[in-house]
Amino acid sequence: MLKHFLLASAAASALFASPLAAQGRSAPTIGLTPYAGYMKFGNIISGPLGTGLRNAGSAVYGGELSLGLTRNIALVGNLAYSRPGLEIGAPLVGGLSVGESSVWLYDAGLRLSLPGAGALPIAPFIQGGAGGVRQKFDLGPLSTHSTSFAYNVGAGADVALSRRLGLELMVKDYIGKFDTREATGMNLDSKTTHNWAVSGGLRLGL
Repeated sequence: MLKHFLLASAAASALFASPLAAQGRSAPTIGLTPYAGYMKFGNIISGPLGTGLRNAGSAVYGGELSLGLTRNIALVGNLAYSRPGLEIGAPLVGGLSVGESSVWLYDAGLRLSLPGAGALPIAPFIQGGAGGVRQKFDLGPLSTHSTSFAYNVGAGADVALSRRLGLELMVKDYIGKFDTREATGMNLDSKTTHNWAVSGGLRLGL
């Protein structure tokens, strides 16, 4: 997977090379965005009749560092944390808590900002990247952990409040497959899942 991501990144860089040169790019800009939001997790392990073991929906907190290469292209890095709790989910019943859990998410990617509409200081953006999801589980006296590779895609808007301050709103999907072998030593049924995060934060220009 990582090999495919690196090849895609190289292709994207080559694709943007000519337009960036034509823009007469300015000096890189740096932004730091602390944020908070809510995260809805997919199943860690899927069972019969729509049941599954998963992290419960929970608050998520993090920070994003961006390096603006031009007005419309930026490299972004992200680190986030959530402490959702582990539950067994079933249709109509909801979730039954079975333990504690914590989740670290880290990734890097490329962001494309679109020109704002009219005089409004709003710049929509889309982005994509890759990284990892580190999960730790505590079930009574037992404890285990797993680190899984994950792609991510996101979309949102940057609302400029001043030259060095803005409001960033984003929806982001972490797409990955839980590594059951690392956590349990067994190859259990683990399908690719979507983990959605909705967040808002203040962007600080450095």
